[in-house]
Amino acid sequence: MDKTFKLAPLDASNLAASVALFIDTFTQAPWYDKFESTKQVETFFENHLANNYFVGYVLYAGETVIALSLGFKKPWINGMEYYIDQFCVGISYQGQGLGSQFMQLIEADISRKSIGAIILNTEAGYPAEQFYLKNGFEVLKGLMILAK
Repeated sequence: MDKTFKLAPLDASNLAASVALFIDTFTQAPWYDKFESTKQVETFFENHLANNYFVGYVLYAGETVIALSLGFKKPWINGMEYYIDQFCVGISYQGQGLGSQFMQLIEADISRKSIGAIILNTEAGYPAEQFYLKNGFEVLKGLMILAK
């Protein structure tokens, strides 16, 4: 990986940049998410950071946060898993292989922390689906997401 790219923990020091990246990315195609305010997204991130199982990462290009992964350790019968709740690469950095490199760095870090797997969900038919499949994720047959 180019020496100008660096993996770092998502924490208070890069919270504002992470929130800005998240809003910029998810308010554009193909998501077009709408947020009530920047504060709403900040609170979402702060709630994750306050979770004692929180695990989050950012990818820096120089001093700029260009990608983020927001998640937590999830206990499972065979050990811990890393559940990715949100993952994004800045719009101007997409399509250059940086998301895949970022994921590889995350995989190496969680392996050092004895976290044995990564799990996530994503919307079928969106570009993220192909990104995750390309990066070795598998659709778990027979599972579904339920909400109430």
